[in-house]
Amino acid sequence: MTDIEAILCGVLERWKAGIDDHDPDQIASLFTEDAIFQGLRPYSVGRQGVADYYASQPAGLSAAYRVLESRRLSEDIVLGYLSVDFSFTDRPTISVNLLVLLRRSPAEWLISHYQVSHLR
Repeated sequence: MTDIEAILCGVLERWKAGIDDHDPDQIASLFTEDAIFQGLRPYSVGRQGVADYYASQPAGLSAAYRVLESRRLSEDIVLGYLSVDFSFTDRPTISVNLLVLLRRSPAEWLISHYQVSHLR
């Protein structure tokens, strides 16, 4: 695992745990205050939009991801391109591609941009 992948996985493992535990506030805390978030519905800006999106997801949702590509764009910006399978208890799995930009804050790496592309 490269240093860049370790940075990505450090954030994404906590994101996955928040999804698996159905904890929208934990997920939102992984995003910057001004994060652009595009799930499968209209986009939002900021942590509250992230929390609202994940609060609306059904209990039992889980995520499995795989890093496809990663780049360090600058000292404080990391890009990740991932394959993610969102599994439900009562419907088929949804497979998406996910692009994230992580920005280093003084204390930790946070997601500043999240863009899902639904695969059909």
